[in-house]
Amino acid sequence: MHYEDMQADSAFGFDGNWKDFAKIALPNLLLTIVTLGIYRFWATTRERQYLWSHTRFVDERLEWTGRGIELFVGFLLVALIIGIPFGLISLITNGLIFRGMIEWVGALTLFLFIATYYLTGLARFRALRYRLSRTRWRGIRGGSDDQGFKYGWSYIWKSFVGTMALYLLIPWSMTSLWNERWNKMSFGPYEFEAYADSGNIFARFLLFYLAPIILIVITAVLAVTGYGIGGAIGDEAQALGMELSFVIAMFVWFFVLGLIAAAFYAKFYREVVEKTLWHDLRFSFEASTMDWIKLYLGDFFIVVLTLGLGFVFLNYRHWKFFITHMEASGDILLDELTQSTAKTARHGEGLLDAFDIGAI
Repeated sequence: MHYEDMQADSAFGFDGNWKDFAKIALPNLLLTIVTLGIYRFWATTRERQYLWSHTRFVDERLEWTGRGIELFVGFLLVALIIGIPFGLISLITNGLIFRGMIEWVGALTLFLFIATYYLTGLARFRALRYRLSRTRWRGIRGGSDDQGFKYGWSYIWKSFVGTMALYLLIPWSMTSLWNERWNKMSFGPYEFEAYADSGNIFARFLLFYLAPIILIVITAVLAVTGYGIGGAIGDEAQALGMELSFVIAMFVWFFVLGLIAAAFYAKFYREVVEKTLWHDLRFSFEASTMDWIKLYLGDFFIVVLTLGLGFVFLNYRHWKFFITHMEASGDILLDELTQSTAKTARHGEGLLDAFDIGAI
């Protein structure tokens, strides 16, 4: 495989290109269709092998050592251990509905809701642990000895608390869960340390929080204005004025709200990455709000203009975006780096795959 020289003034570098990635992604898509989806576990592995091998950190490229069979086994385990019980509970719930046992239906529905929330948190934790354990840099790997079961409960109660006080605690919930997750991880001989502060992102969140109220007022003003101007001209113009005001209001609503949401997420990501340490190494993420907007607008147009086929390039775009905006500073004593002693999972991200919340 051909590698180009990477920029040496950055701790991170990526020299992949979409043409080479297409030679992997498009056959993956075809094989996944032919095998009715089964091949996608090996497709994910091939894509990660390409992306990792074209990524440099300091003086060495990354290596992905995960295997497709691990992801496949993880999926089968989830299907057996979780999918079957959930299916049985759904059948029982339907039977209870026919018998009018509404109290039991409510109890089972609440149980399914809590269980789904718990498993979502567990999936996020174990997927991160798996990916660190299969990533090699200078021959060492990461991981965690924590199984993530406690994190699953934290995901429930912290998400619930985040909705309290009219959802104003969501920034605390997001940063707290990030800190808890990364503080359980390690790479080589050193543990990660995360201490993101929700206070640093609250102003952006408040802007996003209040934006719908402001936009409702603007929409009402536009509607009244359009109705009034049209009414002064005639009945047909009045209707046209209302319709035009509605179109303008919808455009302003989605455009402004999307812009503010991107501004909040850009600030959140900069905060959590900058407050995550690996021994004496500090990280930063340089992507601005406009960079995030360009990323997602690019995703949208690629998928639409290719009639959906372009979605196979989204993982490539997101990984490149992530790596090219990452920076690191501090000292690394390479001679002191030793292999991680954390346990490695024997199978892949079945839970994350089952809940369809995976990334790359």
